[in-house]
Amino acid sequence: MRVLRTLVVYPLLLLAVAFMLGHWWVHKPLALPAQATADKPLELDIAPGSSARAVARRVQAAGVDVMPELLFAWFRLSGQSRDIKSGVYEIDPGDTPRSLLSKLVRGEQALISVQIVEGLTAAQAIGALQASPDLTQDLAGLSLEQIMERLGKAGVHAEGRFFPDTYRVVKHATLSSVLREAARAMDERLARAWDSRDPASPLQSPEEALVLASIVEKETGRDADRSLVAGVFSNRLRVGMRLQTDPTVIYGLGERFDGNLRRVDLTTDTPYNTYTRAGLPPTPIALPGMASLMAAVQPASTKAMYFVARGDGSSHFSATLGEHNAAVRRYQLRR
Repeated sequence: MRVLRTLVVYPLLLLAVAFMLGHWWVHKPLALPAQATADKPLELDIAPGSSARAVARRVQAAGVDVMPELLFAWFRLSGQSRDIKSGVYEIDPGDTPRSLLSKLVRGEQALISVQIVEGLTAAQAIGALQASPDLTQDLAGLSLEQIMERLGKAGVHAEGRFFPDTYRVVKHATLSSVLREAARAMDERLARAWDSRDPASPLQSPEEALVLASIVEKETGRDADRSLVAGVFSNRLRVGMRLQTDPTVIYGLGERFDGNLRRVDLTTDTPYNTYTRAGLPPTPIALPGMASLMAAVQPASTKAMYFVARGDGSSHFSATLGEHNAAVRRYQLRR
């Protein structure tokens, strides 16, 4: 009888000890290399189709001091080994086998923030994104026309077509996926703005609204002045007066612009020279934000036909040429 009791009790004790050790282990922080910190966690890349055993080995290969066989056993015993999702993950200091598996099962991939800034040209914005080490560069060497074709927008001019914003994307996402999201965002914001346009606006299409918004974006960074700037340009469009805005001339000069806009530049005709040509330029000249989009379609009701920079970020608006010339002498020539 004593032997029988021993045969029953000892295995139960061993099982209890094994359970306690297993419980302790799955809640014990993983051993990460010294260089892994909260600001710089360990990166774990799991390829599509990876088995649970391959994932356990990948965790060790990433730098975690762990027996892959033990980690694989935990994946299997959890009953979730088939639910592990592929992607790029981060293993943070303090992560345990249990919390790591939870990340992998829920697909909590590492995210990064990438920013497209208002007022940049499409080329400048794409160039900044191409400098990011956290994006997969799948558009290297392509022209803007080829990039738009790759994005499914063949024949669409790239300028103005990407909405300036901060985007949260999976680490090592492709540049093309970021641009697709930004292009979709611009389409949505432009449609929303156009639907709310002032019926008295002289603009004839959403594309014209995008062009005007890009000019407003380049003319002022002051929110209080945006609708007034748009009001001046709308007034000029109504009466057929040339817009005479320097940013369009600068855009038309392209790489020839050296930072100094000369009188000869204002008189040299290009499709973007609004001193020599009436109406809007043929395309946007920059990436406008939502505030500029709304200003373009809902311009201020104003009699102003002119404005000049005061030098402090704001502008002075004038209804007559005489008043404008006086403002130029006061704010520009004096400097």
